[in-house]
Amino acid sequence: MTLTPLVYWAQRHEEIYLRVELTDAQNIDVQVHENVLKFQALGCGAKGQHNYEFSLEFLLPVKSEVRHKSTQRQVNITVRKQHRGWWERLTVLERKPVFLAPDFDRWLDESDAEMELQEKEEKKNRLKTVRHTEEGFISLKTSFLLVYNLVQFLGFSWIFVNMTVRLFIFGQDSLYDTFHTISDAMFFCQTLALVEVLNAAFGVVRTGVVPTLIQVVGRNFVLFIIFGSLEEMHHRPVVFFVFYLWSAIEIFRYPFYMLGCFNTEWKTLTWLRYSVWIPLYPLGVLAEAVAVVQSIPIFDQTKLYSIPLPKAIGTSINFSYVLHVYLILMFLGLFINFRHLYKQRKRRFRTKKRKTH
Repeated sequence: MTLTPLVYWAQRHEEIYLRVELTDAQNIDVQVHENVLKFQALGCGAKGQHNYEFSLEFLLPVKSEVRHKSTQRQVNITVRKQHRGWWERLTVLERKPVFLAPDFDRWLDESDAEMELQEKEEKKNRLKTVRHTEEGFISLKTSFLLVYNLVQFLGFSWIFVNMTVRLFIFGQDSLYDTFHTISDAMFFCQTLALVEVLNAAFGVVRTGVVPTLIQVVGRNFVLFIIFGSLEEMHHRPVVFFVFYLWSAIEIFRYPFYMLGCFNTEWKTLTWLRYSVWIPLYPLGVLAEAVAVVQSIPIFDQTKLYSIPLPKAIGTSINFSYVLHVYLILMFLGLFINFRHLYKQRKRRFRTKKRKTH
């Protein structure tokens, strides 16, 4: 026995929506041919479990493609209009079929539908604007990071190559004039490195502010206060070892970041970036500590940066006391940064193993 189900309809400017009241519908067949929609299905409707079918000849042309989705309570059908517009009724016949009724859950007047469409367009345009803005920001940020890392890579590469060549040509003599030949480039690179603290603080890159601050401030303290302020330190071999260890780390770190700007990875470089610091970073801190220790007698003798006290006390606080405290903080910073870098390395290679498996 074939019966007709209850069908509810609504429209928008581009689509027709039909809701067929059939529970647990099976063997659903929906077709549109020559502007007539034909529906057949087995389900539980107003007359119980039976085969139900109906047909509708639309008022205006529609596209032959039809979409339907069955739920536990109903079958939802979507038909696209051939031409955008608002229909005065659904079917060719002015008198609607007895099984057809408006779907008031989705029913809108033409003006309301226009407003809904306009809101959708505005939302789409807003999302498009936001996406373009984000893409522009990402592009600008990527360009900035690429240029920054390239400049730092070139700077530290020049330092490393220059020192290596001079070591081979002049031997031990090159250890004593490192400051005069390399300091200008190192001053530039380490001053520029302050940008990394700002990048971390403002979220330009995803990294901890504290470890970055410790490294940049620590290096600049040694460079500007210990080496830059004391002419007696300019000819010490410790300058060579500090500069050489700093640049040896950075010539692997900055090209790794440059490739990251293109979402590209070179496995050898990745391994070097996350492994070479293990011996070099503690050696670098040790060299910095030696430089601080060697500078203490000079600060005591020259009274440079000493803090004067009132005449009643009749003395001053030598800057060497600050350096003693700084030595303690230096090794505390070594522990914090070593722990941070180790976690980075562990996380990086654990993620790579997961992707491999």
